[in-house]
Amino acid sequence: MAKRYDAIIIGAGHNGLVTAAYLARAGYRVLVLERREVLGGCAVTEEVWPGYRVSTAAYVNSLFRPEIIRDLELKRFGFQMLPRNPSSFTPFPDGRYLMMGPDAELNRREVGKFSARDAERLPEYEAMLTRVADFLEPLLVETPPDPWSFRPGDWWKLGKIGYRFLKLGRRDAVKAIEILTGAARPILDRWFESEQLKVTLATDAVIGVMASPSMPGTAYVLFHHVMGECDGARGVWGYVRGGMGSLSNAIADSARRFGAEIVTNAEVERILIREGRVEGVALRNGNEYLAPRVASGVDANLTFRKFCDAKELPPEFLAAVSEIDYTSATLKINVCLNEVPNFIALPNSGAAHIPGPQHRGTMHICPTMDYLERAYDDAKYGRPSQSPILECTMATTVDDSLAPPGKHLMSMFVQYAPYHLREGNWDDIKESFADRCFDILNEYAPNFKQSVIARQILTPVDLERIYGLTGGNIFQGSMSLSSMFSLRPVAGFCQYRTPIAGLYLCGAAAHPGGGVLGAAGWNAAREILRDR
Repeated sequence: MAKRYDAIIIGAGHNGLVTAAYLARAGYRVLVLERREVLGGCAVTEEVWPGYRVSTAAYVNSLFRPEIIRDLELKRFGFQMLPRNPSSFTPFPDGRYLMMGPDAELNRREVGKFSARDAERLPEYEAMLTRVADFLEPLLVETPPDPWSFRPGDWWKLGKIGYRFLKLGRRDAVKAIEILTGAARPILDRWFESEQLKVTLATDAVIGVMASPSMPGTAYVLFHHVMGECDGARGVWGYVRGGMGSLSNAIADSARRFGAEIVTNAEVERILIREGRVEGVALRNGNEYLAPRVASGVDANLTFRKFCDAKELPPEFLAAVSEIDYTSATLKINVCLNEVPNFIALPNSGAAHIPGPQHRGTMHICPTMDYLERAYDDAKYGRPSQSPILECTMATTVDDSLAPPGKHLMSMFVQYAPYHLREGNWDDIKESFADRCFDILNEYAPNFKQSVIARQILTPVDLERIYGLTGGNIFQGSMSLSSMFSLRPVAGFCQYRTPIAGLYLCGAAAHPGGGVLGAAGWNAAREILRDR
């Protein structure tokens, strides 16, 4: 006899867990089904090597919504943020470096080493972004209006957004449009003259996307990295104590407190549908669970093209889903180290294992804007970048719970490593590509390679296999304007509902997209409760 619930959630990623917690808090009997043995989806902590607790996929946080932290009392369940200060360190081949963080005086002094003009302009640039963020951020936690529904409520929402947009004023409104639609490089070129500052900022514009900073859409990805907060400090990124999985586990514990049931090693094989309405899910092991509501935290490709019978969906909807762009060029390497990197540009002042300020934030290895562009050129022709961009972080510099005493973990986020290769396959070349990445970092920190104890390489293909990310795309689909807000996942279905009555999307495939925000899960729960 199949067990019955009020709602079933497919996937225990952070968004799915948020949806489960809010529904359970509202009194629903909720079941969460997770394919893997560990909770969190991409926001997960795993003991890859004995004694090392690794944030294997997502690795830093800022965007997770403070409203969710408050509502679900996540701090009560162990969630704690550790702010990064400084937030970034960029060494250059000539022996100089740029260090930046939340300290305005540090930024003025550091940027001034390269350009007095840029040091003066940086606060104005940040103030402009803050004004635009004040307009855009509230949209993250709102259900998008459907302009083609012709419902009065949707047109009322559009009107309110338009009014808020007009209140920005002409100058900032124009900048907001450029941020939403434009390329990062022209914006940075207009504001700044020093290559060192521009390239430090530009690397954030390409993380997770298959594009160079001169391509439209990268300005929004750049902007995405300056939103959010860490314990109330706006625009500050931090580490989650205990790794990213501690956030997911806190959400899960909150959901369980409200009565949600969470089952791991439970792989969904199909969504049960009858006469256009969802009835539940069937697992690969043959078990079935019934519910009048199912919310999927996995991407649209898996939800509709794998779990649903095609004949249950409108052909035009399936065609639109098949056109979602999952292009990816992201590779992740997790490394355990005997000692911290000793950078030529800023040598360690203490013992080999004691980190300095240069190790606390993101260590950018990308010397020039043209270097960045050439790295992309390789990928667009189906080749792993010969000179990839490296973004390296070491949460162990502020969190001693992650590794044995004196040891460290590094997350190395690499661009560009295309999912589709013109020649060969990732299983055969992953080790040699990782060697190339290590060689590059070693040029800046000559002790790095000799300090490596072990490494885990996650190619785009591995990201798909392990985390269920189609094409290895960490955002569950492109974050370009044509795939955002009222157009996400596809036009006409931006409000978390689908063509199947009772079937919802609650993950990054829906608005507002990728990143560890929790907003998609929260917004979806709100719509599910409205439909009761």
